[in-house]
Amino acid sequence: MNNGLDPFEAFSLITAHDEANAFEAVVPPIVQTSLFTFSSYDEMVSTYRGEKVRPVYSRGLNPTVRIFEEMLARLEGGEDALGFASGMAAISSSVLAFVEPGDRIVAVRHVYPDAFRLFGTILKRMKIEVTYVDGRDEEAVARALPGAKLLYLESPTSWIMEAHDVGALAALAKRHGVVSVIDNSWASPVFQQPLTLGVDLVLHSASKYLGGHSDVVAGVVAGSKVLVDRIRGESLPYLGGKLSPFDAWLLVRGMRTLPIRMKAHEASALEIARRLQALDIVDKVFHPALANRLPPGLKGTSGLFSFTFREGIDIRAFCDRLKLFKLGVSWGGHESLIVPGEVVLQQKAQPNSAQTFGIDARSIRLHVGLEGTEALWSDLEAAIAASQD
Repeated sequence: MNNGLDPFEAFSLITAHDEANAFEAVVPPIVQTSLFTFSSYDEMVSTYRGEKVRPVYSRGLNPTVRIFEEMLARLEGGEDALGFASGMAAISSSVLAFVEPGDRIVAVRHVYPDAFRLFGTILKRMKIEVTYVDGRDEEAVARALPGAKLLYLESPTSWIMEAHDVGALAALAKRHGVVSVIDNSWASPVFQQPLTLGVDLVLHSASKYLGGHSDVVAGVVAGSKVLVDRIRGESLPYLGGKLSPFDAWLLVRGMRTLPIRMKAHEASALEIARRLQALDIVDKVFHPALANRLPPGLKGTSGLFSFTFREGIDIRAFCDRLKLFKLGVSWGGHESLIVPGEVVLQQKAQPNSAQTFGIDARSIRLHVGLEGTEALWSDLEAAIAASQD
């Protein structure tokens, strides 16, 4: 599956700033300041008129944040990018820059739960309608698009990992004059570059694979300069979810190892998924690479997938017996994690989880980290053996 960006090509893209760092430093410095002063009245005037682009206040532009944004734009093949304080800040700012009260959005089903909640709360209050469709059914998407303002995509989707032909869906959106946005957190730009497939905007929860060390919460969106400028001008300044310099510095650090980490996650997770699929006690494994082929544009897979147990496994005992896999939300870091479906279904703020997200009470979502395939498989095997009725 390792036929995405060449790791050396990716590394060259994300280290392009190295020779220009202050003091010839190998690592870019953190510009930890809230504001920047002007050398003269005329410089201040020309900046406020838009004649000169330079940092004024770190909520708008900061040199360390800018290094991260330019790295991500290169990796995704975009003209520009904007960093945010969280993935949800990136999602909300990107969506709200393109819709108005009374508009309609088309979204693929099984989107990230908090994106679903955003659509069902804030957008609902704005009288913005959201139509959910199966992204694998291109005819259904085509029927839903006329009159819509935005097509919101994930591929693969959250929890049950439905993978779509992203290029085909982007072409449908363009045909109907609809702006397309995709959450690319799962594949990362190493294994999928949606902008090259025709999508208008690509966003990430940078807390996941871009950061890679579970020590930063951040988001980012990339695309054409025109569309990114619209987000920069119409939503980012007022929603205020701007990325901090220190968090940007952590992301720059994490992205240097992104290609190597993604290949390790992919290899280990795919092997574990295949072994789980071979167990009689496992009903289904939801991993895109277990299908006949990956959809066009998806050139590799990450460490996140899910599976369901048949009757005969005590889910609570299975979770508590695990040693290397820890119970925890999020994913994309070095550590291996599990989330049991029956716990998610009990969450008060998650209406109709089974129908909306495809979550089954006997399902388990795994994030396969970097501890090593055999050690992780031994952990799963022991937990399964200890929890059978």
